[in-house]
Amino acid sequence: MSNQPRVAKVLAALLVSMTAGAIILMALGDNPPSAGVFSLSSLIPVEKAIRSRTFQSHGRWDRIEVYYSGTKAGNIEQLASLGGLASAEDINCHFVVCNGLGGGDGQIQSTEKWQNQWSIIPGRTWYGSGQTIRICVIADGKSDRPTDSQRQMTHVLIDELSRKFGIRPEFVYYPGDWR
Repeated sequence: MSNQPRVAKVLAALLVSMTAGAIILMALGDNPPSAGVFSLSSLIPVEKAIRSRTFQSHGRWDRIEVYYSGTKAGNIEQLASLGGLASAEDINCHFVVCNGLGGGDGQIQSTEKWQNQWSIIPGRTWYGSGQTIRICVIADGKSDRPTDSQRQMTHVLIDELSRKFGIRPEFVYYPGDWR
């Protein structure tokens, strides 16, 4: 019976902390705190994004290139439409990192080329290797820069791809003004 005061104190502390937590959650209403870019929850979308329908061999990819879309907004479908492509399956990159205008801020979308582990087709604006992973960041690169979430999620994506495929940091290329 000597534990009764201690049990009462623990129960009182528990009641106070639960009440305070409930008040904070009610004050937030429909605006929950953001998960933050470096929380564990941000790694789950990256792991899902880099999965593909086709086998991924360790030596398949040896470089990563990040480039700007040249647009202020968009997602895979919108970029395909702006590019005059027949469908989003024809977009010529492996990943798109959205800026909140067309997709969630920092949202990573994988393309059909990634899902099938296909190389990017060289064209008038890109002459890279068939072993290069291309990541399109939605930003015009002039007046419209990537958001902090885009930058951070792009780095998380690159870190995961580099780890999975053994790509060394000197083979990761960013736009000249990337910070």
